[in-house]
Amino acid sequence: MNFQDIFTEFSKDDLIYYFLPIFLIALALEWRHNRKQKLGLFESGDTKASLWMMVFVAFVDIAPKLLAFVLFYILAPLSPLAEFVQRQWWAWLALFFLDDFIYYWFHRLNHQVRFMWAGHVSHHSAIKMNFATALRQGVGERIHKYIFWLPLPLLGFDPIMIFTMMSLNLFYQYWLHTELIGRLPNWFEYIFNTPSHHRVHHASNISYLDCNHAGVLIIWDRMFGSFSKELDGEKPEYGLTNNITSLNPIYVATHEYRAIMKDVARANHWKDKLCYLFLAPGWSHDGEDKRSKTLRASRIKH
Repeated sequence: MNFQDIFTEFSKDDLIYYFLPIFLIALALEWRHNRKQKLGLFESGDTKASLWMMVFVAFVDIAPKLLAFVLFYILAPLSPLAEFVQRQWWAWLALFFLDDFIYYWFHRLNHQVRFMWAGHVSHHSAIKMNFATALRQGVGERIHKYIFWLPLPLLGFDPIMIFTMMSLNLFYQYWLHTELIGRLPNWFEYIFNTPSHHRVHHASNISYLDCNHAGVLIIWDRMFGSFSKELDGEKPEYGLTNNITSLNPIYVATHEYRAIMKDVARANHWKDKLCYLFLAPGWSHDGEDKRSKTLRASRIKH
């Protein structure tokens, strides 16, 4: 294995340098329109916290991403499909669907497994829905994220293809974080993830909790029972079911890890300790069950 070749290939994963100016220009335009129209889409402390999360992710992501690239680089040639796949148009199309499918399950598990939620929650702690929130990525989730994409090099896709598709998927998701775009044509809303669908995903309303985990295609949510439409009579309320009060960026990035450690420490049995790590947020061994599925079922009964 030639590390010089690996680093040379890794340096080709540079789409973020093209995307970032677009992100920042779109954010500036949205902020200017919001200020001019007095829409109340931004809150200064919330926006600052979002931008800090962007900076943190840029640094935290370096080591896991490089390690993943090395593993992909080792695994891809071992695949019996490597010579067959190459970079034909159909391979890119297949990779698009595979990448989006993997993203759906990675994202869904981020909401259903508490230690994973701890790395993702900072993205959902924003109390406003705007393009700054799109930049407020989960910091801790970068550590375990790339594990989910390990099957792709074993299917013959090379590392640059995989990372390029992952970047394009995230680029698509940027425009979903806004209240300025209403519902789109029905056919588009049925197939693709849209701002309307993603507003539901960021909402803390009980009927919206843990829904719409899609990246590009909302069809995964429809297929696997996690879809919810944005209702005309129920405006999304952004943030967490119990919003954090501190906007200190370190606290925003780590508060759920601290909460997990406290819960694990007060549990007397190993089974309960493990449940605090692997069950959904809201589970308690000695209190009310506040998991989203429990809250939703209770609401339906009443």
